[in-house]
Amino acid sequence: GEIIGRSEAMYSVLKQVEMVAQSDSTVLILGETGTGKELIARAIHNLSGRNNRRMVKMNCAAMPAGLLESDLFGHERGAFTGASAQRIGRFELADKSSLFLDEVGDMPLELQPKLLRVLQEQEFERLGSNKIIQTDVRLIAATNRDLKKMVADREFRSDLYYRLNVFPIHLPPLRERPEDIPLLAKAFTFKIARRLGRNIDSIPAETLRTLSNMEWPGNVRELENVIERAVLLTRGNVLQLSLPDIVLPEPETPPAATVVAQEGEDEYQLIVRVLKETNGVVAGPKGAAQRLGLKRTTLLSRMKRLGIDKSALI
Repeated sequence: GEIIGRSEAMYSVLKQVEMVAQSDSTVLILGETGTGKELIARAIHNLSGRNNRRMVKMNCAAMPAGLLESDLFGHERGAFTGASAQRIGRFELADKSSLFLDEVGDMPLELQPKLLRVLQEQEFERLGSNKIIQTDVRLIAATNRDLKKMVADREFRSDLYYRLNVFPIHLPPLRERPEDIPLLAKAFTFKIARRLGRNIDSIPAETLRTLSNMEWPGNVRELENVIERAVLLTRGNVLQLSLPDIVLPEPETPPAATVVAQEGEDEYQLIVRVLKETNGVVAGPKGAAQRLGLKRTTLLSRMKRLGIDKSALI
């Protein structure tokens, strides 16, 4: 997968990628889920002097703490119950290459000192062994979490945070680079159509406009999923997007209210009552915003101002 985008935001990211790739500095890629953090990590590796070896990848959120440790550092036979054979860990596999630690914010606190030691000393031991193994690894980490806040809340070690945060790269969410959406939509359409053996060679301008005006909370990954579904459902050579399946941005004029405050009910109580009635759904024709006669964004900002957490109401 190539990195697609001509927005100012993506141009800035790519300049940073080029700058840091040649060094061995630790890189921390920050961005929401689905923004393409692994793609950026691969670009850094491919532009580095370590690109003759494969980048090794590890997702810290994908496995329990016990397995994570042996996956990263390896273990000797008999190191723990079920360790029937020696295992080489990711740090050993990534020697002379790059190790991409995805979701590093999900790494358990008890494992963080071991990661810090590898970063500082470039050495570690396998589980069940005292033999020190030297390693030459370039670490690229990524997270969708607010590590600075986690440090303040004592959920992430400050010394590890400063070690990881040598060269931070902030990946913008898709809604902050809408001019890239038509490019991405076209690239995904043609790539997926080719993969599925479909002959789709055009996308209506109205479809591209609609896609560009959407919020995309799941970012590039969500856009790709929407396009894949559209390609699967398309008959003929023009992409057909099934709009009822995707939440469109609301019109500028707020809808007419269908509920009113009951006697003695203030704004806070009214919003809470309607949110309970809609099971916490804000947007859409049956959502709380529509019933209150408010734009979705207006209701969200009022909820924030009044300290209303919809997840606590459901």
